[in-house]
Amino acid sequence: MTISMYDACAPRFAGMLRNLDAILDKAQAHAVAKRIDPAVLMSARLFPDMLPFVKQVQIATDHAKGAVARLAGVDVPRFEDTEQSFEELRARLAKTIAFVESFSAAQLNGSEDRDIALKAGGKDLSFKGMPYLIGYAIPNFYFHLVTAYNILRHNGIEIGKGDYLGKP
Repeated sequence: MTISMYDACAPRFAGMLRNLDAILDKAQAHAVAKRIDPAVLMSARLFPDMLPFVKQVQIATDHAKGAVARLAGVDVPRFEDTEQSFEELRARLAKTIAFVESFSAAQLNGSEDRDIALKAGGKDLSFKGMPYLIGYAIPNFYFHLVTAYNILRHNGIEIGKGDYLGKP
């Protein structure tokens, strides 16, 4: 059995972003219940040289929308990275999920050999579709997603593996 490019990314990205949205809902409720300024959580980091929570969420969404757009051969939508609250991050998640879900299997399948070029960290990167998806986009998406989860967990939000993975 083979897995299609579409099945490997679009439903996975959308599902995990929905899980993150539910996690943000719990984090927001926790902040209200414990009278924690949400700005504290937005700027929280696991270590001083790591990016803050808000940036982790932004980058996770960037990888999801960037992957499906590049694989489909369309322009990647630009988000301004101005979110400073749970509400704004949840709106970004909703916008990203809608974008990811706007692609059909026909638009993504067959992109295994598509030339993918992007700039990251000031470097020009180039891939073929499949290596880009499985060796760059997916690992980066999950890295930033789990880092966002870990920042919240580290700050006392009562979330667990079931929240991260969602309901099967």
